[in-house]
Amino acid sequence: MIEKLIERFLRYISIETTSSFESKTFPSTTGQLVLARTLKEDMESMGLSEVTIDDFGYVMGTLPSNLERKLPVIGFISHMDTSPEMSGKDVRPSIVKYQGGKLLLNKKDNLYIDPQLYPEIERYVGEDLIVTDGTTLLGADDKAGIAEILTAMEFIISNPRIKHGKIRVAFTPDEEIGRGTKHFSIEEFGADYAYTVDGGGIGELQYETFNAANTEVVIKGLNIHPGSAKDRMKNSMLIACEFNAMLPSNEIPATTCGREGFFHLISVQGSVEETILKYIIRDHSREKFSRKKMMISEVAALLNFKYGEDTVTFCTEDSYYNMKEKIEEVYFVVETAKRAMESLSIEPKIEPVRGGTDGARLSFMGLPTPNLFTGGHNFHGRFEYIPIRSMEKSVQVITKIVELFSEEATFES
Repeated sequence: MIEKLIERFLRYISIETTSSFESKTFPSTTGQLVLARTLKEDMESMGLSEVTIDDFGYVMGTLPSNLERKLPVIGFISHMDTSPEMSGKDVRPSIVKYQGGKLLLNKKDNLYIDPQLYPEIERYVGEDLIVTDGTTLLGADDKAGIAEILTAMEFIISNPRIKHGKIRVAFTPDEEIGRGTKHFSIEEFGADYAYTVDGGGIGELQYETFNAANTEVVIKGLNIHPGSAKDRMKNSMLIACEFNAMLPSNEIPATTCGREGFFHLISVQGSVEETILKYIIRDHSREKFSRKKMMISEVAALLNFKYGEDTVTFCTEDSYYNMKEKIEEVYFVVETAKRAMESLSIEPKIEPVRGGTDGARLSFMGLPTPNLFTGGHNFHGRFEYIPIRSMEKSVQVITKIVELFSEEATFES
C-alpha cells in the first residue's frame, strides 16, 4: 500500500496544476484538466464506478455499498490545484530520511529547512520525508489528499471484509483561488456527509474556518513632470502606501495565530497613475470579519476626503464563511473522525483552520464537511514537505471512518 501511495503522489505532483486568479476560464488552468483525466483513469482501473468529469473539471466516482441495509452516503474530497503563490512546475521531489538539524534541499542554492524557523520538522527525526529541491512547492496541498483518498478506496476494494455503505469521492479544481465549489453539484455528488482531506500535520481535525473575503483596491493618481509637479502631482503608489499603513499593523499573518484574524496584502501593481492593491481578509468571528470589511471602506473614505473623490475605489467579495455553525448541528461527523484517529493511536488535534477548505462552502451548501489531515507541512512554499508515515496514517484514518460509518450507532438519522 505504501509503495502505491508514494507512486501516486509523485505522479500527481509531476503534473503542473497551479491555479490562476487572473484566468476567466473554469478551471482556471488546463493542467488541472490533465490531472482530472489522469484521476479518472486511475479511478476506473481500481474498480470505482460512476466515474465522471463534468464540463467544469470536477471528477467524481463511487464505491458501491457492500451491505444490504441502508447507510448514509459518505464522501471524501480533495482539490487538484496548487497555490499560485509558488511555482508548481517541474517539481523535483526526493525522499530523505531526516536525521535532525537543518535538512539540505539544494546545495547549489544553499537551501535548508531550518528547525529554528520550522520547529515541527523535529517531530519526524528518523522518518522518511518527501521534500522539494527548494525551487518549487511540493504540491502536498492537496495532491497528498488525492493520493490518500484513492489509496484508501483501493485498499477497501481489495479487502471485502471491510463493510461499508456507498462512498463518493470528488476532486475539485481552483480551491486555492476560492472557486473550488463554484460549480460543485451537491445533488450530483449525493453524499449525506463528507470530509475534505486537505489539512496539515498528522492528527489535525478541523471544523472551524475563517470567514473570508477578497478585496481589490484601485488608487488613481495624476502624473506630471517632476520638475513642475508641486501641488499638482498625485502619486498613486504613495497613496497606496498610506492606505496600507492605515490598516492595523498588528493584524497581519505574521503577527496573528489561533482565532486572530488579519488583512493580508497579496499583490501590489503600481505606477504614478494607478496602483492596485489586492488583499485577503480573514477572521473566525463573523462580527470581527464584518468590522474588517468596514475598515477598508472607512480608510478609502478618509483618503478620498484628503485627495479627492474617487481617488480610492474598492471591491470586496466574500469567499466563504466559518463552517462551525453548520458542523455543530451534526457534530457526530467530527466525533466519528476523532474515534477513528484514537483507534489508530493518533492524537486528534481539533483546532480552527487558519485558512479555508472546500468544506467551508460545502457545509453552507448543505453538505456538512469537516477537514482531515494529509500530513503535510509548510504549504504554498519551497520548504513544503510531507512525512510518508503521516500519509500512511491518513489512508488508515479514511478507511477507519468508512468502517465506523458502517456501524449503525455511529451516526444519527
